[in-house]
Amino acid sequence: MIRQWSRAAVRVASVGLLVAGTIAGVYVGQQRQTQEAGERSQLTAAATAEENRLLKERHGRQIAARAFRDAAEDRAAEKAATIAKTAATEAGDLEKKRKAKIEQEKKEKEAEEQKASGSVPFDGEIPASCSEFKGNRATGCALMLEKGFAIAEFPCLNNLWNKESGWNHLAENPNSGAYGIPQAFPGDKMGTIADDWRINAATQIKWGLGYIKGRYQSPCGAWTYWQNNHSY
Repeated sequence: MIRQWSRAAVRVASVGLLVAGTIAGVYVGQQRQTQEAGERSQLTAAATAEENRLLKERHGRQIAARAFRDAAEDRAAEKAATIAKTAATEAGDLEKKRKAKIEQEKKEKEAEEQKASGSVPFDGEIPASCSEFKGNRATGCALMLEKGFAIAEFPCLNNLWNKESGWNHLAENPNSGAYGIPQAFPGDKMGTIADDWRINAATQIKWGLGYIKGRYQSPCGAWTYWQNNHSY
């Protein structure tokens, strides 16, 4: 009987140990699973954090690259604008120099032509209202205004002396002997203004304007008379 109880106790103890071992194994397994899950969670979190860091770095590099590109484009645009402005200024200066050179050459040519013909160049000022005219016509326009006539009278004066002499201060009528721009007859009448009446257009014009004012009151009055009589 005692032996049977001993065997039963051994069996119970064995079963108890087996159960305890099983329970312990289950517990250890659960702990291991929990630990592994924790480790996987940590690894996942670390990977996510690293990925986020890399994304932030990439985004930062993109922003820096865009800022650098924008700054470079702004500098290039500013440089291009400066170059264009400088080129425009230089082109303007060259154009001014070119026009000044052409005007100077023109004046020198006119002076040479006047010198060759024995004429005296006009040294007076040409008003802005007469700037569209050249040579003896410009002189005539300036002296007409100086005489007190309005600029509106010049077309009449221009027409009148175009018909008489073409504004040529050396023009001489081979039949009558009338001379100069106003075709004074005789030509030495203009000597009352200056002795250089043969070669000085200004002297001839001054005399002609005095003659017109005394006889016809105005260039348009003289031109009207000429149209009716083909002389004045």
